[in-house]
Amino acid sequence: ATAVAFAVVIGKEVFGGTGMNILNPALTARAFLYFAYPTELSGDKVWVSLNDKIPVDGYSGATALSDAYNGIGTADLAGSFHDNFSLFKSFIGTIPGSVSETSALLILIGAAYLIISGIGSWRIIISGILGGLFMSQVFNYFGESIETTNYLFNIDPFHQICLGGFLFGVVFMATDPVSAAQTTTGKWIYGFLIGILGILIRVVNPAYPEGIMMAILFMNVMAPLIDHYVVSANINRRMKRLKTT
Repeated sequence: ATAVAFAVVIGKEVFGGTGMNILNPALTARAFLYFAYPTELSGDKVWVSLNDKIPVDGYSGATALSDAYNGIGTADLAGSFHDNFSLFKSFIGTIPGSVSETSALLILIGAAYLIISGIGSWRIIISGILGGLFMSQVFNYFGESIETTNYLFNIDPFHQICLGGFLFGVVFMATDPVSAAQTTTGKWIYGFLIGILGILIRVVNPAYPEGIMMAILFMNVMAPLIDHYVVSANINRRMKRLKTT
């Protein structure tokens, strides 16, 4: 209830209401919860009752990203990491993770629906994925030459984007038509930078091993600036063409 109230009042109404917000309201609410109640939202502690022996359907715990960031997958345990969180399992969704983020396959089906229905921009989705693959490849290159317990440096790029909330954020959050870039070229730049920043924050940020939320919120703020420069460049190009004729 607190998060919804924050999203509606701070995320939307202070900017003029629905259709006027500069930040994605859902991510604004999540960021508020994350920094206001970090221990309750992290999920590192197992939330089950120890007073009885009744089996539970599920419990909270460390995800694949958390294990990889803390060195669970390094050295002789690398094989164990790939057994538990293989690319196939990550793509299908039979690994631990937050709700809706574990199955890359189902997320891509959702992406297809958004594109076909015209709600989500295919340019933002594709450029976001390309940005994530590019940044992952850069870390792969440096991961081979440095010593680190952070196994996220060494994960295959396609495996990297199938882990965590990267794909979910790129498909369902970055494509918000209100807070995203509006120009065609701007959408390519906007999505690509989200992909780069999402993986960059995930790998090198010491606070938490995921970065897509902060990447999207940051690029929400930058989206009007991107559109401004794209429009300005188009105007200058047309003016030069006019002078030559």
